[in-house]
Amino acid sequence: MSPVDQSKDTKEQSPEFDSRDFRNALGHFGTGVTVITTIDKSGKVYGVTASSFNSVSLSPPLVLWSQVKAAPSHQAFIESPYFIVNILAEDQKDISNHFARPSEDKFKDIPHHLNEHGIPILDGTLGHFICTKENEVEGGDHLIFIGKVLSYSYNTSEHTAPLFFWKGKYHSAADHVA
Repeated sequence: MSPVDQSKDTKEQSPEFDSRDFRNALGHFGTGVTVITTIDKSGKVYGVTASSFNSVSLSPPLVLWSQVKAAPSHQAFIESPYFIVNILAEDQKDISNHFARPSEDKFKDIPHHLNEHGIPILDGTLGHFICTKENEVEGGDHLIFIGKVLSYSYNTSEHTAPLFFWKGKYHSAADHVA
């Protein structure tokens, strides 16, 4: 029997739609974990944990991520023409949790440096993508940000695995590679 044949049942959207159960179903799709950073007009820097990062196009090089519209940092990401996607390594769970929670100064005690636009690049990550915002697309309670990659850098070590999020928990992708 295939895994699909073992599913509990098919859920159809109804007036009693269970968003928590839907989120649990989505959690069966494992993702990498990123921290997206930006700067607002006044020079304040922001960072948020996001697992919604994905590639869009190779030519031109485009990526996307989405953010819930109610996020405290949402206006900064709307206003800024730039954002940086930082790909977290398996040993950066604490950094992911840190940027997932509200905090007055999210970068205090977090190793990072600033790029030429003043946007934080986290140290020790698997890589980062510096992007200019190409487009914003409405997506229900989220806004999807599409960015054109201006530059990128990545860790070439074969001994460092990405932080992986699956079924509501962190995992090391190295644990699941055959």
